[in-house]
Amino acid sequence: MLIRAGWANTDPLLRDYYDREWGMPVRDETGLFERLALESFQAGLSWITILRRREGFRAAFAGFEVDRVAEFDAARVDALMLDTGIIRNRRKIEATVQNARAVQRLRESGTEFSELIWSFQPDVSPVPRDDSEVPTTSEEALALSKELKRRGFTFVGPTMIYALMTAIGMVDVHLLGSHRRGCSGLWNTDGTRVGS
Repeated sequence: MLIRAGWANTDPLLRDYYDREWGMPVRDETGLFERLALESFQAGLSWITILRRREGFRAAFAGFEVDRVAEFDAARVDALMLDTGIIRNRRKIEATVQNARAVQRLRESGTEFSELIWSFQPDVSPVPRDDSEVPTTSEEALALSKELKRRGFTFVGPTMIYALMTAIGMVDVHLLGSHRRGCSGLWNTDGTRVGS
């Protein structure tokens, strides 16, 4: 039997996400913005709730193309509040628009979104033996959360940011013994960076 995180064993959609996507490096702006938005929407909800609506989110938020989302106005936000294909939470919808504009401002300042996010990658990754040893935040997540807030982002608390970091492979919290441990190609199974 393959070893997976407990959450990945509760639904076939979660299992597929775990086996194919979770923990793989994401560095492109659109991909990172989508993950940031989805993690924001997930706050207070289960991840399966978000995954089941992922295509609805993509349709509602213009494929998570930053420049298109940044143009959303109050009327578009009101329309999204009627969209049953997403989580209809005004604060989270408005945060996604605000964060798209924050990504644009980063670009204008000469900093790429991916560059900023990945500059907070830690030197060492956790080595959890079971789910109880998987952290929910880190010093790097706290620092990145503060920096994103300083740059005008919202709904980017340290727990959510750590979830983002695990989702995009910045840290590897796959359990020791999992067939996915080290799948990102960035981490050795002992938690050290590849090539270090």
